[in-house]
Amino acid sequence: MGVGAPGAPELRTLKLTLAYDGARFVGWQRQADGESVQGCVEAALEPFEGAPVTVHGAGRTDAGVHALAQVASVELRCAYATDVLARGLNARLPREIRVTAVEEAAPGFHARFSARAKHYRYLVRHGGEASPFERAWVWAVPEALDVSVMHAEAAALVGTHDFAAFQSVGSGVSGTVRTLTRAEVVSTTGGVHPAAPAGLLALEVSGDGFLRHMVRALAGTLVEVGRGRRPRGTMAALLAGGRRADAGPTAPPQGLFLVAVDYGPTQE
Repeated sequence: MGVGAPGAPELRTLKLTLAYDGARFVGWQRQADGESVQGCVEAALEPFEGAPVTVHGAGRTDAGVHALAQVASVELRCAYATDVLARGLNARLPREIRVTAVEEAAPGFHARFSARAKHYRYLVRHGGEASPFERAWVWAVPEALDVSVMHAEAAALVGTHDFAAFQSVGSGVSGTVRTLTRAEVVSTTGGVHPAAPAGLLALEVSGDGFLRHMVRALAGTLVEVGRGRRPRGTMAALLAGGRRADAGPTAPPQGLFLVAVDYGPTQE
């Protein structure tokens, strides 16, 4: 049985917004081995529902990847108010996972399938060593990178393209065409930790969908351009028909953040 109030017979759909440090987790998705964010949230919800629950996430972040505002949906019958659920979940979840909001959603709302766009950020510390206070959240590149050429190359990614060259092998998706509405390389004025130096490089990417490891492959390729190891026009050439082997390496997971997920007005 659930703790406290009795369960309600009506099925309700809830929208959860979560932030998490992904360093200790095998990723969002529940797996046979290792601790997942999805598994932690489901375990924290079960005492309220009095039965096992299934939580669906907007994005299946990989091991070591973080989220500032991951969105999840769940169907429950318990009658707890949303603020009570938020407090109760945070009392039961690991400190690396925080529920920032619990909201009632329209029937049929699904965190993944109702999403219209996702926004990702990849952080790089270049031209020196990363501070020990930020090493879990950035990719440290010792060389100074040419930010202007990286910014110009990223602009070629905006629009509808075949991103097959930036998809890790082994993905089960049938199509590799996606639409990006933003792809920028910018220098930030702050850091990821108060004790760390300011001034990071950020790849900001927004789009209607992303392939497996796509943002990390984009980041890895752009860093090679910034290092001078690849010529101008690299990104456009890869979009025109490149293979994964033609693109740059997959950047390490700790620099990647799921920043936000957008939904239509009926789902807000």
